[in-house]
Amino acid sequence: MKNLILSTVALAVAGSMTFADGHSVVRLGTEGAYPPYNFLNDDGEVDGFEREVGDELCARAELTCEWVTNEWDSIIPNLVSGNYDVIIAGMSITDERDEVIDFSEAYTQPDPSAYLALSADADLAGGVVAAQTGTIQAAFIAGTGATLLEFATPDETVAAVKSGEADAVLADKSFLQPIADADGEVMLLAQEELIGGGVGLGVRESDGELRETLNAAIMSMKADGSLNELIAKWGVGEQF
Repeated sequence: MKNLILSTVALAVAGSMTFADGHSVVRLGTEGAYPPYNFLNDDGEVDGFEREVGDELCARAELTCEWVTNEWDSIIPNLVSGNYDVIIAGMSITDERDEVIDFSEAYTQPDPSAYLALSADADLAGGVVAAQTGTIQAAFIAGTGATLLEFATPDETVAAVKSGEADAVLADKSFLQPIADADGEVMLLAQEELIGGGVGLGVRESDGELRETLNAAIMSMKADGSLNELIAKWGVGEQF
């Protein structure tokens, strides 16, 4: 049965992709500043969990792909305007975003969001909590009694905690855990939040064929266990 599933998926991902503007290269847009999902390595190249996932999806779908970096706060508008064809940037699937773009099947499970603070008694209910602009964490904090302090980059949110500008930062646990492990000045708090519907690829609503091609490749990686291997390697959440 497993071999039959893999054979069916392999047939589904084979073929070429033609875009409305005539180009044949699929441009993958990422932030390049959110490890372990995506970051720039010492050679200035996109690296991380999503680099490996994206490259493998393109190989299975027989697509020629190139990587593009874009700041997080304009990553959806620049997809819609055609600067690239796919968002692969640790973006959680939400109803609000789905009104503007389409999403693939999730390639990670929902990752717990954690709080990073200077002390265990940080005021999460009524204090100042930092988050990156346009994230599910920012939206969550805005609905609580805490004061939301937004920053353009994830590194700035952590810096705000260390400088005392914010009592805590809320972000994906997989992003904050290595920071807490490496820096004795900060700590992860026991309280966590489970928000978002998993992480998916974002595509323009007009690119339904591309979305289905990528969905087939994601299914292929789930079916043979290779996606779970990368999830475990990079520590980005629960396996499928």
